[in-house]
Amino acid sequence: MPATPLEEPSAFISFLRVIGMDLLILLKIIAVIGAAWLVERIIYLILRRGYAKRKAKGRDEFTQYRFLRNAVRTVVVVCAFFAVVYTIPSLRSFAFTLFAGAGLLVAILGFAAQKAFSDIISGIFIVSFKPFRVGDVIQVGQQGLFGTVEDINLRHTTILTFENRRVVIPNSIIGEERIVNSSIKEEATCQYVEIPVAVDADIAKARKIMQQECKAHPAQFDKRTTEEKAAGEPEVPVRLVDIRDGMVTLRAYVWAPDPVNARLMRYDLYERILQHFVKEQIPVAVPMRHFVQQNPYRTNLVEHAQTIAD
Repeated sequence: MPATPLEEPSAFISFLRVIGMDLLILLKIIAVIGAAWLVERIIYLILRRGYAKRKAKGRDEFTQYRFLRNAVRTVVVVCAFFAVVYTIPSLRSFAFTLFAGAGLLVAILGFAAQKAFSDIISGIFIVSFKPFRVGDVIQVGQQGLFGTVEDINLRHTTILTFENRRVVIPNSIIGEERIVNSSIKEEATCQYVEIPVAVDADIAKARKIMQQECKAHPAQFDKRTTEEKAAGEPEVPVRLVDIRDGMVTLRAYVWAPDPVNARLMRYDLYERILQHFVKEQIPVAVPMRHFVQQNPYRTNLVEHAQTIAD
């Protein structure tokens, strides 16, 4: 007797049978995913409430909060994945067979995960010893990346550059680099403003112009102590730091409240000081380079004549 349309299995049920699953297993998978999401939300709310109750809410506490939040999310996702694999009988038997009988594959996977474990350990060290925190302005490497730390998780650190580009660096790599932290104690930055002038220029007049322009900049502030003010130390010292190639380098030491304003202030001061120098006829030195190029045609003639003589 042919089956009626109501007795025919649906396409979804047929698909589940093909992959060796039934509705009960599907419900278990949904329950596992739902439980993982619920656990992640509960832990997230606990961490958030704990962070809100802390009296000190500086960058140290915020870095620890972000790192723990990312770590909990990663652990929950990994646990949910293994729970789903264990729930499906076909995948569970395949996984047991794979890891029980394929020792070489396990060794390969362990070697591949070595880098991941190194990043995790480095991330824990970064959060524990605090060479930098979320929100700090740092420079990675001696002449490398310069920007603000945006996030630190188990695997990598995200840095937001001043070009609004996010650079992701593994924790094991950034942990081995030389870090220049502009925010670890205070953000006040002493910015160098160097101007090369000619040797025969009026050095005293050039120094006075540089001090005047630096003191007039809105980002500059007086960092002198009471003792330095009593001793008559200038608010903006300008010193002659180098003499070479027919020019004299004058360096002004200007203080700004943070490294970002310090860099912008330096750009502004270059333009202002240059315009003032031109107005007061202070000659700015420009290094000269002499290039000597040998004429290849003349060289070939000399070599040809030498061959004939021989």
